Amino acid sequence: MPALVAFGRRWSLASDDLVFPGAFEMLLRVGWWIGILILYLTYRGQLDCKHGRILPSYLLVLLILLAAIIVTLFVIVCVSMQGTITNLRPRRHIPVLIYIRTALYVPELVWAILGAVLINDEKQGCPPTLINVILIAVVASWIFIFFTVIAVLVVFDPLGKPKQLLSGTERNLESSESVALLYRVRSVAARVWEYRFKLLCCCITRDAEIQAAFTQIGNLFSSFFVDTDVVPSDIAAGLSLLHLEQDKIKQSQDLADMAYTDPQPASAAEELDVELENAAHYMKFAAAVYGWPLYIFSHPFTGLCKLNRDCWCCRHQVFEHDLVGRDCLNCNFSSMLQTTGLQYQDFIHVSLHNKIYEIPFFVALDHKKKAVVVAVRGTLSLEDALTDMCVNCEALDVSGLTGECLAHKGILQAAMYIYQKLMDNGILNQATALEYNLIVTGHSLGAGAAAILAIKLHESYPGLRCYAFSPPGGLLSKALADYSKGFILSIVLGQDLIPRLSLRNIEDLKRRIIRIVSHCTRPKYQILVQGCWYELFGGDPGSLPIELGEEQSANLHQPILAEQNLRGCQSDSSGSTSDSSPISSPFKGPPLFLPGRIIHLVEDRSEGCLCFSKAKYHAVWRDASFFRRILISPKMITNHMPDLLLDVLKELNQEAPGPSETLPG
Repeated sequence: MPALVAFGRRWSLASDDLVFPGAFEMLLRVGWWIGILILYLTYRGQLDCKHGRILPSYLLVLLILLAAIIVTLFVIVCVSMQGTITNLRPRRHIPVLIYIRTALYVPELVWAILGAVLINDEKQGCPPTLINVILIAVVASWIFIFFTVIAVLVVFDPLGKPKQLLSGTERNLESSESVALLYRVRSVAARVWEYRFKLLCCCITRDAEIQAAFTQIGNLFSSFFVDTDVVPSDIAAGLSLLHLEQDKIKQSQDLADMAYTDPQPASAAEELDVELENAAHYMKFAAAVYGWPLYIFSHPFTGLCKLNRDCWCCRHQVFEHDLVGRDCLNCNFSSMLQTTGLQYQDFIHVSLHNKIYEIPFFVALDHKKKAVVVAVRGTLSLEDALTDMCVNCEALDVSGLTGECLAHKGILQAAMYIYQKLMDNGILNQATALEYNLIVTGHSLGAGAAAILAIKLHESYPGLRCYAFSPPGGLLSKALADYSKGFILSIVLGQDLIPRLSLRNIEDLKRRIIRIVSHCTRPKYQILVQGCWYELFGGDPGSLPIELGEEQSANLHQPILAEQNLRGCQSDSSGSTSDSSPISSPFKGPPLFLPGRIIHLVEDRSEGCLCFSKAKYHAVWRDASFFRRILISPKMITNHMPDLLLDVLKELNQEAPGPSETLPG
């Protein structure tokens, strides 16, 4: 940080990112140089063949060329190790060294072509060992050149030149010329990001809705990255530092002190036990709607055999009008039967139709709980991912509710799709004739859609309950979140990233990364090595490679952002302006919250060692404000997996009931 400037443009790497790739190439080149040297000393003056005089000279020049490359790489690595992430002066000669290294590719390419010509001469009559080794050397040269081209393409930044203009310190950002320039930069960046997502989702059928989604996502990503001058390795180093600092604080302060919860009644412990039992039961439905992919993932050794046996058994037991969408061999429906334990006649409606804003769901009768269950699937396709990333706010009309009623646009539209299907086809009218309770559930994207669907259905079905497992963090405005506390329960496992993932939290994480990286006193390569070691083998987080004052440390890790900062998002607690550029921020609008009341499954300890360790959890009530900051952890992704959440809930219900932790308000 900032990015490397070379050949008149900026690149997606910094001058201190050349340590590891340079050292790796240097080691390979040294081994190669030793092998060529041994070959040269062995055959020098002993060749009696057509190219007997040329080949030793070829090897000698190759040795000299390799030596020059090795020395250049050594200097690049040594210089790249100097300074800190923000102290660029010790590395100011890196661009010159890159030019020298690039110039050495020309003779290397010429010598590789010459070597290919020499070894292709069938009449040369030289020793086969020599020819084979030269062949290996030629192939190695071409491999190095090929991977160098690939590396250049990877670190190429299409916005390199505009970002270079943006970094000029002499430019007046308040002038009309700069405002126009920044607008053009943002427009170009939006088109680049839009093209990237189109390329990533090239297999998706294009229509007007998907095109609009690509444009919206492109604008979002361009707005987020255009005002920063960081590279991916800076983000990795910042995440590593934040994790170390987070664990360092955790050692000296119980995380419970950072929680802000609603006042709980005296019966909160009993209520918690009841809700955990219900959550464990309905999580089976939220997992079942994922179909055969999650079932086989959860049962890697037996799942395929069970589905292969059952798919044919129930193939003719599903009526055509009950199943919407394609289910090859009925494997999805078979896995739903296996996971829920229901019979095929208990399923009223199964929709596997999937496109952007339209996600699969099913409606089934749960005779054990005397409930009609609507289960909504989470993210499992590129269309679902596009739905997730349409994060703009959209109004949700709720009669009799005052205040701003806003929700995540993509998830709101997915919920409205299911709502229309249920209403238009009279599915719930048919099901509720049994006078069963109505339960809506889902996981991840499905949890968000289930929560909004529950809000829409609550007026018609006042006894409705919703169990949202690992819902996305930026879902509902304050008014809707408070309204949903009467009938929605969210369950979050450990340090799951998704319930903490919102635009405001991402912006906060970006500021924290930039701030902690700016105050780092060690080179980036040391941070990355120490971070990898800490993630793999643990250690003492007290050896954090950073020096922070008390004010800076508090600013980095305050448990909850002040309400005025959340609403304005203009300045942090240190008084520095976070949005000083003329570019409009993509984080305008009110903050969005998790739905309903929240049960947090907190990890107590891990039993066993390494891969055989097993975590123990306990349940606590949390307020949504506890999830207003992204926590860095190796488990931030794995804690989101539905099969793990289901196992934890089952384990908590199998244990003997004991006093549950209830935090003070």
